[in-house]
Amino acid sequence: MYDFLLTPEEGKLRDEVRRFVREEVAPDFLRTLDKDEITYPRQYVENLARHKLLGLRFPKEWGGRGMSWVAEAAALEEIGCLGMALGCAFSMPSIVGEAFDKFGTDSQKEKYLRPMLEGKLVSAEALTEPRGGSDFFGATTRAVLEGDRFILNGQKRFVVGAEGADFFLVYCKTNFEPDAHKYNRISLIIVDKGPGVSVEYQYGLLGCRGGGTGRLVFRNVAVPKENCIGGLHNGALCFNQMMIPERMTSAAGCLGAWGALDVALRYSNRRAAFGKLIRHFQAVSFMLADSITQLDAARGIVYMAARAIDEKYPNVRRLVSEAKKFATKAGWDVVNNAMQVMGGIGYTDVYPIERSLRDTRLSMIWTGTSEIMNLLIQHEYFEEVLKQPYDRRLPERDAMKPDETERCFTDEDMWSIHDKAGSK
Repeated sequence: MYDFLLTPEEGKLRDEVRRFVREEVAPDFLRTLDKDEITYPRQYVENLARHKLLGLRFPKEWGGRGMSWVAEAAALEEIGCLGMALGCAFSMPSIVGEAFDKFGTDSQKEKYLRPMLEGKLVSAEALTEPRGGSDFFGATTRAVLEGDRFILNGQKRFVVGAEGADFFLVYCKTNFEPDAHKYNRISLIIVDKGPGVSVEYQYGLLGCRGGGTGRLVFRNVAVPKENCIGGLHNGALCFNQMMIPERMTSAAGCLGAWGALDVALRYSNRRAAFGKLIRHFQAVSFMLADSITQLDAARGIVYMAARAIDEKYPNVRRLVSEAKKFATKAGWDVVNNAMQVMGGIGYTDVYPIERSLRDTRLSMIWTGTSEIMNLLIQHEYFEEVLKQPYDRRLPERDAMKPDETERCFTDEDMWSIHDKAGSK
């Protein structure tokens, strides 16, 4: 972390979170969590709330601190070294809170947002379905409006916090017209844990253990219609907004790979082979140099994206996707390098590198895979370059024979281009 990336207020928060991570989370707690002996770290969430560290970005009137995305990224960089489960438990109020902050009514905020930030209610988000995966808009969980209530039926899987949450944000199909556009089919509904809501399977995970990840099943669950957030059939609008905190928290959390780098660096300064410290071997020192560089590059793109959100930059979705893709891969590479530097002992549970490796792998899959990020990045960039007014130099015209460039295309190519442009 570099102080010049932060304002004095953001730096003060970073130091506050650093103290929390150092003094409030015992190593025994992390070990117990990784053994799956804790179903959900509720006491940890309640402790975060006591320190007013939940929902940092949200208005003070609802229990937040009214801080920036940069501040939240700084907090997550510190918390990230604790692992994915605790990073996710910290981030969930930010993710779920986004829906309340941007689309919720005052009564919804009073009933759910405030107690969530006070640590009195634990939230979770239910998106993925057994046959859905990345096909989010193909959701089949149904919420049929009958009078003043919805009747929910269906199931969601990979719900982090399924075992610990008091309420869920559930994306449901509510528009059953056969010709309805996919963006107008779903709604976002608050579902309290209660009759008809059951956790029927808790997943055994490679990493991110102790987060209560499970499969939710809804059987004829009656939900008041006022629990719909953002309006009926407007779930796609909520989803697109909530992907910002979903992906930014994943990206910023992976900056916590500094923890694995720190372990490997200190190990290399103590472990000797062939008569000298292994840090003095080029094979080791260059791996550490690569890790330092990748982590700094990831930090740069994460904080750039965070600042872009704060400044309401118009193309923020692309930057967030880039940050998520790059930082999660960088985190994975840094942890792998740390294990390589440490050799066989890094593959054992003597050091926490193997736990970091198991945790970090998930980051490239959840909240949109790296491949989905690529899809978004290229799509958004084509939109920016080809559809917006272009006032930069056209390098194409610097060719030795600029008049020949159009001859690279056949008449059929040009017809296709103009036809598609006209059809839009």
